[in-house]
Amino acid sequence: MRKKTLSVVIVSTMVLLSFALFSCATAPMGESEKKQKQDSVRDMANATLSQVYAKYPAAKSEISNAAGYAVFSDFGMKIMFMGGAKGSGVAVDNATKKETFMKMVELQPGFGVGAEIFRVVFVFETPKAFNTFVTSGWEVGANAMAAAKAKAMGGGESGAVTLSAGAKIYQLNEEGLIVGVSITGAKYYRDGELN
Repeated sequence: MRKKTLSVVIVSTMVLLSFALFSCATAPMGESEKKQKQDSVRDMANATLSQVYAKYPAAKSEISNAAGYAVFSDFGMKIMFMGGAKGSGVAVDNATKKETFMKMVELQPGFGVGAEIFRVVFVFETPKAFNTFVTSGWEVGANAMAAAKAKAMGGGESGAVTLSAGAKIYQLNEEGLIVGVSITGAKYYRDGELN
């Protein structure tokens, strides 16, 4: 009986967080506000890349020689048995330098309390992996994260963790320290307002 009650509480919390994350509708923004938000995302991306390069100098050539990359800043919060995060970022095609502004949402089951800002850098080794990410969006489930963590064992030299075929990931916390990969139940998709 207690397990059933706990399951109901967890499911209810997940549903409420989902509505909270997706229901933040706003009025259409003007061109100056749009440009300001785009510049803010670019500044975040540049600062994040600088921190990755400072910690792992080899990452600079890895990212510049990749088909493309994406940088996200996420704000996560966890209360009791459920947490979530939402954020924004930009994906850049290295061949054309075209930017695609994107959003993300994440649900984080598990016990905890607190808030955290973290940043994620995706490195796409192939044009196919990059194009799938920006055109179709991307979902990262628990199975993908478990596989990524298994591949990370002993591979700390580069700092990146292989997430799937043609894609690697770096994750940093607010202080710029590499914190390992912990995204689960995350969805990345195009930002309809900033593109």
